[in-house]
Amino acid sequence: MEAARPVLGTGRVADYIPALAAADPAAFGLALATVDGEVHGVGAWEQPFSIQSISKLFTLSLALAVGGDELWQRVGREPSGSPFNSLVQLETEHGIPRNPFINAGAVVVTDRLHSLTGDARAAVRDFLRAESGNPLLDSDSVVAASEAEHGHRNAALAHFIASYGNLENPVATVLQHYYDHCALTASCRDLALAGLFLARHGLRADGSRLLTRSEAKRINAVLLTCGTYDAAGQFAYRVGLPGKSGVGGGVLAVVPGRGTLCAWGPALDPAGNSVGAVAALDAFTTATGWSVF
Repeated sequence: MEAARPVLGTGRVADYIPALAAADPAAFGLALATVDGEVHGVGAWEQPFSIQSISKLFTLSLALAVGGDELWQRVGREPSGSPFNSLVQLETEHGIPRNPFINAGAVVVTDRLHSLTGDARAAVRDFLRAESGNPLLDSDSVVAASEAEHGHRNAALAHFIASYGNLENPVATVLQHYYDHCALTASCRDLALAGLFLARHGLRADGSRLLTRSEAKRINAVLLTCGTYDAAGQFAYRVGLPGKSGVGGGVLAVVPGRGTLCAWGPALDPAGNSVGAVAALDAFTTATGWSVF
């Protein structure tokens, strides 16, 4: 908390999504969930917020769990080096997004999950409810509608991908499910608990296996290299953990074999990552030595 305090409010909230523009830039929370069942928190760690792109981690995990490695024929695993909503690489790479955590990649993963389950948004929501133990966790319809109304760039990405034959479902359907899972509202506590399957090497809260140990390892690897947009190198340098950020201000980080951390602060840096959350996670891993390096 003290490490984040000096930088709280120094970034900008995600005002390009009007429903997120009213967030308090000085808000902050941090939760730690351990693999042996302990949960600790400071600040506003139980205050719900819009998880935004953190949902892409769960969408990817579920798509791989249900459908296997076939997904990797439609989306890559390399850092983009470009903003998360960039169209530049799609044309030169023939409609194959660079990785599953930029917007274009997440649209393809959402499409795949929808084909596999018949309801991508419900699949993500129900998984988060089960793993967090919060049966009320749900999408914010106002945020989803705001994203849809102002989502011209995402619509362009989806249509461009579809023009290369890399979507199985109608563009409008895929985008609605994409906006709905991004608009899920959860707290730091909820997300730390929901992400524990990656710290447990693929095991869910009830002990059942969602992913093989190898699959969990690979998702953590893509999180480390691609999970924080085109600032993934900086995040790895400072925090030293696999992590996924969202423009709602949350960052979910995985400590394999130990637990998960979720920090939240709505004010963002130019890459779209929370200034306060990254500072807090940096301080935590520095103090504890909990890092993959």
